[in-house]
Amino acid sequence: MQINPYLFILPRTPGQIVWDYKNHKQFELNLEYSTRLAQLIDDPELYNSNHIIDAQLLNSGILTTSTQHTLEWGWDELSKIFHIGTKNIPCEHIPQDIHEWSRQYLDHCTEVLAVPAPDTERLACELIALPKPSRLPEDSLANVLISRKTCRTFTDEAVSLKEVGTLLYLSLGYLHERENDIDETLVEGLDARRSSPSGGGLNACEGFLHVHNVSGLKPGLYAYHPTDHALSFINPAPDSPLGQLLCGQHFINNLPAGLFITARFDKLWWKYEHSRAYRMAFVEAGHISQTFQLVATALGLNTWLTGALTDDQVETLLGLENNAEQPLFFVGCGHSDGQVMCKELKDLLSTRESQQ
Repeated sequence: MQINPYLFILPRTPGQIVWDYKNHKQFELNLEYSTRLAQLIDDPELYNSNHIIDAQLLNSGILTTSTQHTLEWGWDELSKIFHIGTKNIPCEHIPQDIHEWSRQYLDHCTEVLAVPAPDTERLACELIALPKPSRLPEDSLANVLISRKTCRTFTDEAVSLKEVGTLLYLSLGYLHERENDIDETLVEGLDARRSSPSGGGLNACEGFLHVHNVSGLKPGLYAYHPTDHALSFINPAPDSPLGQLLCGQHFINNLPAGLFITARFDKLWWKYEHSRAYRMAFVEAGHISQTFQLVATALGLNTWLTGALTDDQVETLLGLENNAEQPLFFVGCGHSDGQVMCKELKDLLSTRESQQ
């Protein structure tokens, strides 16, 4: 008999809360149950199948008969609890198609909007007016920023391999144009430079390309190698649509190309022992996501992004189970009519409004 290694115990008078943070389950134990659990933690061999509390602890998953393979973690337990505890969003049922997603999403929005939103105004004694933005030159970065928006309807038109290459090079590639700008004091391995900043110059984020409709590439998953500016095939496209990997967001099933942004935690562990560096993984993923979107917009493509991943399925598809490299984010692009809301959700919203 073993104790579930994914437990977090929180004292709450008059008992204690035991949280199975991997499976998103929570239990409240009184003194009798807490005492028995403490005895079993001290010596799991005391387990007695005829003991009612022992049997209940086993059925709940607090105890386990199987050996648990835990992710090797280089920081403290708090960051590990947060990382694992926020994976695989708890969902009673992942939508299986766009219509089911639309109903579930609209119900969720209706529930949220029933509660007043937080006040967004900052308190200020006096406001200082700023000059209006100057006229923007044609093809300027400012115009790209203004043009970028999140779209949820994409056509079946393919994107070209050249466009994909440009996107990957400017988002994740090591820029050859900056080779003469590298300080000679930098140690080997920390001298590669990307267009986006990276904590400690580690370039801890990597990318896996999801190909649905890219000219010159068969559908599937590819790893991007920034040193060589090249791709390697990882896995064929799964039988299930892309939306199934992204928590049922099926409006994105025909997105021609997307990027799973991962973080190499082992790179961060190597340089930064304190788990505050865990924040930097998400900051870097955000930088790369924004760069990807701006490059795509400049190429005349529309973009979409999400942090809602079915983590276990994505890790398996990318070959990253129990790995120090973990997927954090997804960003994609393609040709679109520019609609922020998919047709199915619009139709459902219109139907419900007409019934009121």
